[in-house]
Amino acid sequence: MFDTIAAIATAQQPSAIGILRLSGPETCAVLERVFRAGNGRPVSDQIPRTMVLGDLLDSEGRLLDNCLCVFFPGPDSYTGEDCAELHCHGSPVVLNEGLRALFAAGARQARGGEFTQRAFLNGRMDLIQAEAVIDLIDAESAEAARNAVGQISGSLSRLVNGIYDDIMGLVSRFYAVVDYPDEDIVDSSREDMLDTLHRAESDLTDLRATFSRGQLLKNGVPTVILGKPNAGKSSLLNALLGYDRAIVTDVAGTTRDTVEETVRIRHVLLRLIDTAGIHDTDDAIEQQGVARSRAAAQRASLALLVLDGSASLDEADEAAIAVAEATANLLVVVNKADLPRQIDPGQLAERFDSVISLSAKTGQGIDVLTDAIAALYPAGAEAQGRLLTNARQADAVSRALEAVQSASSALRIGMTPDVVLTDVEAALSALGELNGKSVREDLVSTIFSRFCVGK
Repeated sequence: MFDTIAAIATAQQPSAIGILRLSGPETCAVLERVFRAGNGRPVSDQIPRTMVLGDLLDSEGRLLDNCLCVFFPGPDSYTGEDCAELHCHGSPVVLNEGLRALFAAGARQARGGEFTQRAFLNGRMDLIQAEAVIDLIDAESAEAARNAVGQISGSLSRLVNGIYDDIMGLVSRFYAVVDYPDEDIVDSSREDMLDTLHRAESDLTDLRATFSRGQLLKNGVPTVILGKPNAGKSSLLNALLGYDRAIVTDVAGTTRDTVEETVRIRHVLLRLIDTAGIHDTDDAIEQQGVARSRAAAQRASLALLVLDGSASLDEADEAAIAVAEATANLLVVVNKADLPRQIDPGQLAERFDSVISLSAKTGQGIDVLTDAIAALYPAGAEAQGRLLTNARQADAVSRALEAVQSASSALRIGMTPDVVLTDVEAALSALGELNGKSVREDLVSTIFSRFCVGK
């Protein structure tokens, strides 16, 4: 990290503002060659963290734009080293020419995520906080954004660090007793060790349990719309989306493949999957569609079972019901409330916990359905930075938990502390991977490769 990097930090499309970012030891020197402050002073003499109006010059020293420049001296900067931003007019031409000028002045192109990677390597944030940066950029709901910014602020890191420090205390005390037997060091009692391990086990169990909630928060709730042909599944999809995404006709079997869209219902992000009608058919194409419907239902967390309220239940309905009942959450939607009723929602309520009558065509009852969906996935205070959101984190927590449980078991059956220490150190290693205290270099590179250039 002895070179200076530069990148465009905003989208490559016309906009009001575009930002060029710099970081590295030669930040001031590079800026002196491309930025001319209106007050005549060099960048190094400007007030730090203060916007300065001036001219941006191209690689040949010609005026390119009027812009604002702000300098962030290290180590109190995002990356922990000298940083700067040039806030230009948001023309892609201006930004690309400005970037070329920065390269000509001595900077090089930043790699994807390199600014945040330098922040991690310089101790400005741990790995949990760094991963939360990309979660915040990719957030598709306010809840997901709040969880990400909570992690950036250190909410999850403080929890993990507390567990890490407690386990490290056990390890360090044990080694102190072994390495300095003549010193007056009080060894941890078996009860104290068990108490520490029990607290760690409880905290790690609770933390691992947040992963499923974190996945739904980050990626959305996989939601499958099931029913027999012509029950109104595609009409319901269109009604929830607010526009005509799927073809709707009176001809049964119009949908032969899954149709996927994302929609936010109140605070809940749904990954909606409209499926082919569940029914027996000799048509080879329809058979593939039904098979995909069943597969989508197996992956879903929520099923919206659509029944045609203007027709009596039949074998095709029962087949769809059997598929829908296998999902974790089920809402039964009796559609076509604008037509004469042949299904009694009251009788269905004896079979299902939640039955909603609506008309996807007119919109009647859609608000009742959205209320029911929101109630299944309430906005909780837990989404304030303490939810695991990716498989890497969940795996590290799982390995730490298994090691702590193994250590506790060994201690309870009378194994000596040096034997227990093997499992305790394995837990410490897994937690170190989680927060980045002992993570491999290749894993770090893989994590930051997910980031966009400029962040």
